[in-house]
Amino acid sequence: MQNTRPIIAWETLLELAPSTADAGRPGRLPALRDRLEHALRDAIADGRLPAGAALPPSRVLADALGVSRWVVTETYGRLVAEGVLDARTGSATRVSAGWADAARPAPRDVARDPAAGVALSPAAPPRHPRFDLRPGIPDLRAVPRSRWAAALREGLAALPDRDLASAFPLGHPLATAAVAGYLGRSRLVDVEAARIVITHGATDGMALIASALRERGHTHVLVEDPSWPRLREVARRHGLEPVPVPVDAEGIDAVRLADEATRTGARAALLTPAHQFPLGVALHPSRRERLVAWAREVDGLLIEDDYDAEFRYDRRPIAALQRLAPDRVALIGSLSKSVTPALGVGWAVLPTWLPLADAPPAPSTIDQVALARFIANGDLERHLRSARVRFRRRRERLLAALAERMPDLPVSGIAAGMHLVLELPPGVVAADLVAAAPDDLALTALSRYLIASPAPEALVLGYGDLDDALVEEAVARLTALIRPR
Repeated sequence: MQNTRPIIAWETLLELAPSTADAGRPGRLPALRDRLEHALRDAIADGRLPAGAALPPSRVLADALGVSRWVVTETYGRLVAEGVLDARTGSATRVSAGWADAARPAPRDVARDPAAGVALSPAAPPRHPRFDLRPGIPDLRAVPRSRWAAALREGLAALPDRDLASAFPLGHPLATAAVAGYLGRSRLVDVEAARIVITHGATDGMALIASALRERGHTHVLVEDPSWPRLREVARRHGLEPVPVPVDAEGIDAVRLADEATRTGARAALLTPAHQFPLGVALHPSRRERLVAWAREVDGLLIEDDYDAEFRYDRRPIAALQRLAPDRVALIGSLSKSVTPALGVGWAVLPTWLPLADAPPAPSTIDQVALARFIANGDLERHLRSARVRFRRRRERLLAALAERMPDLPVSGIAAGMHLVLELPPGVVAADLVAAAPDDLALTALSRYLIASPAPEALVLGYGDLDDALVEEAVARLTALIRPR
């Protein structure tokens, strides 16, 4: 629901000093009333006082500016007479909608993103395509807003006064304890609360770990190919050069990983063992054991990105890789994919030998205690249970629609997560389809996530935020794009 209450603009800064042009003119400077009028007009024209904004009462504004109340009432009266302001008995003086729109200057030419070839504008609304098949987006219609709001209220109400002015750079004790308990129950993670850092998300967790590894002399990090680009770039920004290692049906190739480690001297690897992104495979148990043995042998570290590990539909979610070797695995996770990235909270579970210094700025204390309450109340686990049911049914419906419309095209990925991979017919280029898709159909090519390994032309189809009622229509639109008549 759109907020229709007027903006209270009492704190808008108004500059009453004479302009440079005024100062250079002979004779008297403009009167205070004229300067206030110009200041108000400028604030309206540049958008600081938007249409409908409620101005402060004349006495309040006079006190704030250090002028007489007469100056303000005269200025208000003049602007009301011209239609710049609206004044009604018993109501605040407001900026006239029609005048504000007319006074606002035309938008300046916007820059273009050379990589994407699209116009950039700070005021442009984000794109929300009707048929959103992009991966990595959770079900935004099912975000538990009321339960998070309740956790926020309860956590803030119970927070000791002293904590409101205290810094918790590695995480508030309530939050770290709640996350430790949750990960112990759901992922069998072996950790004490003291080894958990509360972050804004997986990106912050990766930045913390990459920085710590660089301090210890690491120069390279082994990464899955294909994989999510953002975490690779975070590693590179913190001094670790990503080294691609191919992924097959059993996860990252452990033999190639060891070979690349020998060639480059890398002693750290970034993995998505529970549900590889984007190929959607799970790391085979034998490779889990082999990777842990490698990390111990080279005095290295496995960085486990616990991407959408909560969503497994053919069996219970498997234990985290961290369980096998708490001293050789750092785990990063967040609520971004399981709930919504808007919450901006996550965690990093670190081995005891990895330093905790130089952590990125933590989320606010209030957000952290809300996370603790959200977990302690059982709201996170209730949300995940309902989401698993919803995603399983949506995935089955999507697979059925694909089988009906394009039965000859291979679909891959285990029954987990919020995406699958659709291989395209010979001669069809995924990037061309993405570019040719209509505005209401959002697609992502597998090639976006590749580094060096060869792969078939394919689309990574996300169904996390796809409306159930639109699944069949989305597949019909996709079919028409892949096989135009």
